[in-house]
Amino acid sequence: MHAPRKASILVVDDDKIVLDSLAEQLRCEDYEVATSTTGENALKLVRAQSFAVVISDQKMPGMLGTELFAGLKRLQPHASRILITGILSADTVIEAINQGEIFRFLAKPWLRAELLATVDNAVKRYDLIATNANLQTQTARLNQELQAKLQELGEKNRDLDEAHAALQANFDHSLELCFRIINTFYPLLGQHTKQVVAACQRMAKNGHFSEEEERVLTASAWLHDIGLIAFERRLLHKFFASPERLTSDDRKLLQQHPIYGQTLATFVDELTEVGETIRAHHERFDGQGYPDGLAGEMIPRPARYLAVAVYFAECGAPKDSVMEAILSQSGSAFDPEAVRLLLRSMPSDEV
Repeated sequence: MHAPRKASILVVDDDKIVLDSLAEQLRCEDYEVATSTTGENALKLVRAQSFAVVISDQKMPGMLGTELFAGLKRLQPHASRILITGILSADTVIEAINQGEIFRFLAKPWLRAELLATVDNAVKRYDLIATNANLQTQTARLNQELQAKLQELGEKNRDLDEAHAALQANFDHSLELCFRIINTFYPLLGQHTKQVVAACQRMAKNGHFSEEEERVLTASAWLHDIGLIAFERRLLHKFFASPERLTSDDRKLLQQHPIYGQTLATFVDELTEVGETIRAHHERFDGQGYPDGLAGEMIPRPARYLAVAVYFAECGAPKDSVMEAILSQSGSAFDPEAVRLLLRSMPSDEV
């Protein structure tokens, strides 16, 4: 015996002989068949169960087949509707189309092959429409879920933007606080810091820096001398006012300030690049700098640009002499690319 088909069919006819004949032929094809002799009872069945196909006689007492289909359309719009009638008039066809949207007509007496082919097509139509409706429902649900996810993502992005803005504000506040400490401790350091920051910002705008490199260079410019607050003011005064009076021990001690600066910078910026840049900003391109004797490409790129900006700000000589000194040390003390960028970034009244 064949497994029952999934399609359920409702057959409605007030003639018991016709009803049983239709039902028997369909059951022989393994359809699940329900029967009713009245339209009213058929609607009760429709309210309780889903049907792929409803086959109904047109002329029945109490309710015409077209009237049944009109009710069926409201209750189960996807069901395929087949009308059977002994009198196939144009009026009947128009009425059925307008009220019930019938799928096919069958004239009495019907041919068995025609009946089965019509029912098979009606079932396929129902499956197609039901599948499409299900896909539309799933698509609508997925769209709703997607919209919800997008809204959630948008809210998370806003939260991240707000958090980023807060972090940036805290970072800027920390830089400002460090600058105030440096400026209060030794005002000349504050003046130099402002000049170094201005030079680095000009280079950042005119150079090919990534967003991260620009951030590292600018932050390092603000913090590059923070390690000097670890020394006594008299030593700094001797260093800036009378460097020739510095002893060998004094110079060795001062050469440790980039290392102290790297340590102090970690309290402001957790990213290691800023600390590494501060540590290396007194390295020379020829490897004769301090504290680690790095050379060439071994020196972090932001540190190479910071080094020439620091020399420009702290040299203390007239601008023409400073630029001449920087040019003379291109390739030895300074990265030639950093020297060219500094020159290209200088305001016209300072070149």
